[in-house]
Amino acid sequence: MVASIEQPSPAFEPLRVVAPPSGPNAVGRPLDRVSARDAVIDTLRGIAILMVIGIHSLPKPDGSALVTAVDAALRPCVPVFLFASGYLSAPSAHIPVVKRIMRALGPYTIAFVAAYLFIAAENPLMDHRPAIIAARYSLAYVFVYYYVFVYVGCSVLLWLVFEAANGNPAKRQPRLIVFLSLSIVIGLAIGAYLAPLLRYFGVPGPAVEEVRMRDLPFWFGFMALGVIVGRLELQRLLQDLRIPLLAVTVAGYAGYVSVRVFGIGDAAGYDSIAFFVYAAFFCLGTLAFAPNIPALSFLGSASYAIYLWHIFAIMVLRDLLAPHPQPVAAFFIEYGAALASSAALVLAVRSLTMPRLAQWLGA
Repeated sequence: MVASIEQPSPAFEPLRVVAPPSGPNAVGRPLDRVSARDAVIDTLRGIAILMVIGIHSLPKPDGSALVTAVDAALRPCVPVFLFASGYLSAPSAHIPVVKRIMRALGPYTIAFVAAYLFIAAENPLMDHRPAIIAARYSLAYVFVYYYVFVYVGCSVLLWLVFEAANGNPAKRQPRLIVFLSLSIVIGLAIGAYLAPLLRYFGVPGPAVEEVRMRDLPFWFGFMALGVIVGRLELQRLLQDLRIPLLAVTVAGYAGYVSVRVFGIGDAAGYDSIAFFVYAAFFCLGTLAFAPNIPALSFLGSASYAIYLWHIFAIMVLRDLLAPHPQPVAAFFIEYGAALASSAALVLAVRSLTMPRLAQWLGA
C-alpha cells in the first residue's frame, strides 16, 4: 500500500512575468527594474520548493514538539508562491486567467495520470468508476496536489478583483489597492470562523480539514499582499526595514509554533491568523533581503515541475524503507532523492524537448 503523506503542498505559479505592459495606461514598475528582480523572485521560489520537499520528507506527524516546530518553520512555502504570483502580476492591467489555468492544469493532468497509475498498481482494489476518477481529479486526491486548484481559484479571484477595479484610469490604482486590502481582511475573517461554523453544523473533522486546505479567501490574501507590494513599489522600503522585518518574522514564527505545540486557540497548521502573520512577514522579509542565488533561481524557475514530480521518489522510498529505524536518516534520504530526481527530470526535459513543450510540462 502506498504510504500516506498528510501534509499538503502548494500549487506553483507556472508563469514567469518579467515585463510590465506598455502603453499610456500601463501602471507598474519600469522594465529594467522588473527584469532585475526576476532572479530574485525565482530565488524566493527556489527557497519555497526546498521547503515543500522538506515538509513532505518529514516523518508522519506524531505530535512531537520537534516535528511540529520544523513543520511550522517550513509552512510559508504556499504563501511564498502565491505572494510571488501576485507580485509579478502587479504591473498588469488585466490578468490572463484562461492562459494561467491552462498552464496550471496541463502539467497537473500529466502528473495526475502518472500518480493515478502508481496508486492503482499499489492498490488492486482501487475504485475506477468514472465519477470517482473525476472527483479524484477535481479534488486532487492523488498524492499531494491539493494546491493546484488553490492556485487556480486564487487566479480567478485575482482576475475578478482586477476587472472590478478597471474603469476610470485615474481611479484604477486606489480602487485596486482598496479591493485587495479588503480581500485580506475578509480572508482572515473566513479563516477564523470557517472551521467553527462547519463543526457547528456537524461536519466531521476530516472533512473540515479538507475544506480548510482549500480555503480560497484565506489563501488569496497572500496573492493580494504580493500585488499590493508590487503596485506600490515597496521593495526599496522593505529593504530599508529588513532587520526589523527579520525580527518580526522570528517573533511571528515563535507565536505560530507556540499556538500549534501548546494547542492555543486555533492550532491548525494552516488557515489561521497565527499562520497568516508568520507567513506574511516571511514573504515580506525574504523579499526585503532580495536574495539572488543562481542554484536556487534554477530551482525556482522549475518549481512547478519539481512540485509535481518530487513526490514520486518519496513514495517509492517509503515503500522500500518503511518502517525505517532512523527517522532522521530517512528524512535526509527522501529529501535528497526527491530533490535530485526532480531536478534531473527538469534538466532532461529542458535538454531533450522544445522550449514550448518544456513549458507545457511545467519545466
